[in-house]
Amino acid sequence: MIGSWRAFILLMIAGAAACGPAADRKEANMRISSAAFADGGAIPPRYSCDGAGVSPPLAWSGAPPATRSFALIVDDPDAPGGLFRHWAIFDIPATAAELEEDAGTNPPAGVHQARNDFGKPGYGGPCPPRGHGPHRYRFRLLALDVPQLAAGGSSNVSDIEQAATPHVLASATLRGVYRRS
Repeated sequence: MIGSWRAFILLMIAGAAACGPAADRKEANMRISSAAFADGGAIPPRYSCDGAGVSPPLAWSGAPPATRSFALIVDDPDAPGGLFRHWAIFDIPATAAELEEDAGTNPPAGVHQARNDFGKPGYGGPCPPRGHGPHRYRFRLLALDVPQLAAGGSSNVSDIEQAATPHVLASATLRGVYRRS
């Protein structure tokens, strides 16, 4: 009897492991990409503090049918002081499948942006300290079950992420790397 219980428990553990964590399932179908850089590739200087500092073009697909809006969060987990938030753009209509280059300065009508950790609204491009090595940047697209987030005009990126979290139906992440010499 003990052997059969042990086998049952092992089968249950194996089944749970095969399903993977919930975050992995949420990323299974939705995809985000950029014509400016490949996933895991170098972010061109044009999209950084060393260039024009404009946001890169982004495109996505595979959102769940129940999606009512999108939010995009961009951050740098390698910043010397901990996670540094570069951009939150939200209330993107569910019918959208892209953000054009420079949406961080010129967002589409009805779309909102939060204050980044530079203290400014909109996109703040990669700008790691010189000589600090390569930094990873995450462009996380969130498909949400609400048409708009309840966020005030002075919201920062962290506020938007907290407001979006309970409404996430699916997510996808594009990763880029930037280094300053």
